[in-house]
Amino acid sequence: MKKNIESRSDTDGAAEGANEGQAERQIALRKIHRLMAFWRIEPHELRGPLTRAAPAAPAEVRYRHPVSGATWDGLGPQPAWLREALIREGYTVDELRRAVGEG
Repeated sequence: MKKNIESRSDTDGAAEGANEGQAERQIALRKIHRLMAFWRIEPHELRGPLTRAAPAAPAEVRYRHPVSGATWDGLGPQPAWLREALIREGYTVDELRRAVGEG
C-alpha cells in the first residue's frame, strides 16, 4: 500500500509542476501582449520575412575527359573515370583539367 501512496504523490507533484509551468506561460503571454500593445506591434510583424533561399548554382565543372566527355566538379570522391584516365589511359591532370571559360 505504501507504494501506491508514493506513486500517487509523484503524480501529484508532476501535475503541480505542469500547472506551475502553465501559470508561468500565462504570465509570459500577458507580458508579451502588454509589450506588443505598448510598442504597437501587430502579430504579422512577428513572423519575419517569408523569403526562400535561392537555389544553389550547380558547381562548375573542373575536369572533363577529352574522349568520353565525362565531367567532375572536384567535389566529393574522385570518380572512377578520372582514376582510369590518370592511371590506365596515361592522361595528366592538366590534360583533364577544364580550361577557364571553356564550354
